[in-house]
Amino acid sequence: MKKLLSVTLSVALVTVCAGAVKRHPRPASPRVNAEVAEEASSTPVTPGATGSKVMRAQILLDRARFSPGEIDARYGDDLGIAVKGYQRDHDLKVTGAIDKPVWELLNRDTRPLTTKYTITEEDVRGPFQPVPADVQEQAKQAALGYESPQELLSEKFHVSPRLLAELNPGKTLKAAGEEITVPDVSRAAAPRAARVVVSASQRTVVAYDSRKNILAQYPATIGGPHDPLPIGRWVITVVEQNPVFFFDPAHLWNADPNEAKAKLPPGPNNPVGIVWMGLSKRHYGIHGTPDPGHIRHGESSGCVRLTNWDAEDLSHMVRKGTPAILEK
Repeated sequence: MKKLLSVTLSVALVTVCAGAVKRHPRPASPRVNAEVAEEASSTPVTPGATGSKVMRAQILLDRARFSPGEIDARYGDDLGIAVKGYQRDHDLKVTGAIDKPVWELLNRDTRPLTTKYTITEEDVRGPFQPVPADVQEQAKQAALGYESPQELLSEKFHVSPRLLAELNPGKTLKAAGEEITVPDVSRAAAPRAARVVVSASQRTVVAYDSRKNILAQYPATIGGPHDPLPIGRWVITVVEQNPVFFFDPAHLWNADPNEAKAKLPPGPNNPVGIVWMGLSKRHYGIHGTPDPGHIRHGESSGCVRLTNWDAEDLSHMVRKGTPAILEK
């Protein structure tokens, strides 16, 4: 687990964006076979599919920085937007299907899809404890950390907790020295982005280089009817790791106006996750989430929410002054 830094941001920065991010139950994981996933494929995979080949595509797209969100061996909306973005970027017919031309490109990455990982003392040191549902109780915590070693390991390897368990039958996933199988989601060093484009219609965040080439595409939860995305040309004004979150019901349409303000401590289960990239549009930013399995599902309070690992990746591409274009 990363060391939690006590970073205090101004109320103007982190008050609107993530009033009540609720955790959602995940569906049971499909049956997967790591050996089957390792085999190069040309068989089309379409929306709604599940299983080992879907997991293969998710891992390969993740490594190519066309993020499928949480790797769960299910062809859902997040994987669909990754596939379409990948097809568009490689001048392929945009079908959304992982067809032969897509497989041919993805299969050029010949590294093993999974790797063995030995759980460390740091992974299981904790403390691990349930995150209170009540905001005022959250404010009393020293940190909003992971609830279990399995949750920590899942975020480290971009995989759903249930799929991680499916890949490791009979393993506790909480003992130092235990060797487990995990997706190999190691990426090349993050390149510098010349600009970032947030699309409300596509629900994506795309980083471009100075030649307008796509460096990365991430699925995102973006605004909603009550707090729409602030369309316009802005710039990133701050990049903060492990921010605190200032809960203020006055800035949240669905909060009880009589509830007290609260300062929520940093951690991966903080409402804005482990990274805050503030925009020149007051109160708005791009940030992480405590619920990575539901990126692109539901709405945010106007801001742009990524998985913690994608937010972390993007944070190394941008800096103060990087243009951020928010469009319909």
